[in-house]
Amino acid sequence: MKTEYKRLKGSQSFRQRLLLATLSSTPIIIDDIRADETWPGLHNHEISLLRLFETVSDDCLVQINETGTKLKYKPGIIMGGTQHRPHDCGVSRSIAYFLEPLILLGLFAKKPLTITLKGITNDFKDPSVDTFKSTALPMLKRFGVPAEGLSLKIESRGVPPNGGGEVVLSLPVVQSLSAVNWTEEGFVKKIRGITFSTKVSAQFENSMIRAARGIFNPLLSDVHIFTDHRSGPQAGNSPGYGISLVAETTTGCLISADTAVSHARHEETAGLEDDSKKDLMPPEDVGCGIANILLGEIAQGGVVDSTHQGLLFLLCALCPQDFSKIRVGKLSQHGIETLRNIRDFLNLKFVIKPDPQTQSVLLKGMGYGMKNLSRKIS
Repeated sequence: MKTEYKRLKGSQSFRQRLLLATLSSTPIIIDDIRADETWPGLHNHEISLLRLFETVSDDCLVQINETGTKLKYKPGIIMGGTQHRPHDCGVSRSIAYFLEPLILLGLFAKKPLTITLKGITNDFKDPSVDTFKSTALPMLKRFGVPAEGLSLKIESRGVPPNGGGEVVLSLPVVQSLSAVNWTEEGFVKKIRGITFSTKVSAQFENSMIRAARGIFNPLLSDVHIFTDHRSGPQAGNSPGYGISLVAETTTGCLISADTAVSHARHEETAGLEDDSKKDLMPPEDVGCGIANILLGEIAQGGVVDSTHQGLLFLLCALCPQDFSKIRVGKLSQHGIETLRNIRDFLNLKFVIKPDPQTQSVLLKGMGYGMKNLSRKIS
């Protein structure tokens, strides 16, 4: 029987296209991947993501043409299990880029997944592994994922340009997710956070904490920010520092913001005087800046921050054929693209209703009815 392939074009939403193709068992062909750009074809992190999908699946078919501008992908069976060989995520994107699709694959695997990922743990492009641990993993519990067997352990830190970080992800398997009615944001009751520093003075962390607390303390008394200074092998291969903050509300919502500072790659600072120092923001500015960004995320409203809208929509879409109702702040570009990909692959549409009183957005949609057929009902 001839396999029918869904045909797509371009490099946009590559990660979600791959994920949704796998979960819906839809073979895809993607043409014209950066065909007209200076560096055409798939980038290193996208090839690494394909290899990761191959690692956790059986009978997965991946074909890439010589220029990397065309991909033929036929999903296999998501196996999961304990992966004894670490996966190298490279240094062009952080580990969190790989974690979001990986957790959704792992939940519907045949066996509980445990895997080690190596690369960059903290940068300014993607959410940090700290934010992923404190915000994304608790979100899964809202959808019925058991806490037992769900963990992310940070073995070592790694920042650009040379990485060197390592995390161990463990996931349970579920028979299905649970639909949610999650529209009450509540009021912020506490703020938690963590700073890190690698191959620089630990005083950088104290400066970030003082600056962040200077913003929060007049507004809230329950503020605790912990430190994580790494040295030696646990500090990775490059110097850097950063901070991850999470606001918890009275209804259990978690709103996050983070950033990291490190030496840019040489090509990112070419032509600038004193290339190695151009992108090193003072730690006081880092702490103050990220605190204000978190306040902005809180002010936008919604049960998650703008960074996690895409994950929230995907979880709702993968629920049983029951309605979920959620509230978010202003729809992010990533959130809008996620809704389009859900429509294209799962044939699901959310009813979107702006709430003029709170400037937030209510979404209601029925799940795809995703079930883990290898998971027996106990």
